[in-house]
Amino acid sequence: MSTGDGPAVTSRMARLFDVRYVIGGLLGFYGVVLVIRGLLDGAAELAQAAGFAVNLWTGIVLVLVAVAFLAWASLRPLGIDVDADADDLAGPSA
Repeated sequence: MSTGDGPAVTSRMARLFDVRYVIGGLLGFYGVVLVIRGLLDGAAELAQAAGFAVNLWTGIVLVLVAVAFLAWASLRPLGIDVDADADDLAGPSA
């Protein structure tokens, strides 16, 4: 691997493990599950919640929050100072 590939790989790996993507993905997954569950709820489930579709509305809110997290992560990526990291790895000059 050449020295020119190092910072690009490091930056890409840092963005891959950005916690906002993980949170957005999990909230989105659970939101979709709840939306599907809310659409499949019958009269008995709605009667228990006084006619309010709790699963459906909670799922919709979770999906919206997940979209907000994913948009935030993609619009404002992590700022990584690559030059400072390269200087630290080089060590003291002799």
